[in-house]
Amino acid sequence: MLLALQVLCSLIGWLALYLLLSLGRRGPEWTCRLVTLSHGVFIVLLTAYVAFVDGPWPFTHAGTDNTALQTVALAICLGYFLFDMGWCLRYGSEGPVMLAHHVASIAGILLALALGKSGCETCAVIFGSELTNPLLQGRWFLRQLGRYDSALGDAVDVLFIVLFATVRVGLGSVLFYQEMVSPRPALVTKAGGAVMYVLAWVFMVDIARFAVKKSRAKYKRWAENRRSDRDKMGGCSEKIGEK
Repeated sequence: MLLALQVLCSLIGWLALYLLLSLGRRGPEWTCRLVTLSHGVFIVLLTAYVAFVDGPWPFTHAGTDNTALQTVALAICLGYFLFDMGWCLRYGSEGPVMLAHHVASIAGILLALALGKSGCETCAVIFGSELTNPLLQGRWFLRQLGRYDSALGDAVDVLFIVLFATVRVGLGSVLFYQEMVSPRPALVTKAGGAVMYVLAWVFMVDIARFAVKKSRAKYKRWAENRRSDRDKMGGCSEKIGEK
């Protein structure tokens, strides 16, 4: 009963924040992304403390009983995902892959809360999944403000790609392996971890394609600018020679 109340309070809290921010009249997506950004920053800090400071260590204690702080962090995150899932379904803003990620996240958190176990690795997965989220939202806001095609936009993209590859895929692979070889986690928990791991690689492939596409576009623009500069210099030399 207490757990359900915690999740309900979290859901109401995120919804209240959305309604409060909507007074700015920027549009539903702008408001929702502000809520997403707020959740991303807050939950990354909270799960970082829960998983790597308060403990136990997720790489060695997968499948252990949930602590009180882990339960609170999971309840807060579950309330947010329920809010965001409802918003996505209401406005049809996300594709099937992202909706699948939302469903898997909700199911994974519910499973950890229902079993009362695997809270430490679930919090670690949330940390890795949400670490790049503020950068993703920042990228969207830069686009809306017309400032994405700048050094700041490039820095956000590079940092996003590096963090996703090193943390979500790199460290995520280590955590996934430890989850699979540990005898403590339930079989259904391991299956859920496998789903999240596969989704991470699906996102990684899309991100790699984006990185290649953007790099080619940047190189093409640089080559065109360099060719244009050479043409201008050549024109200036010819005029000087005529004089």
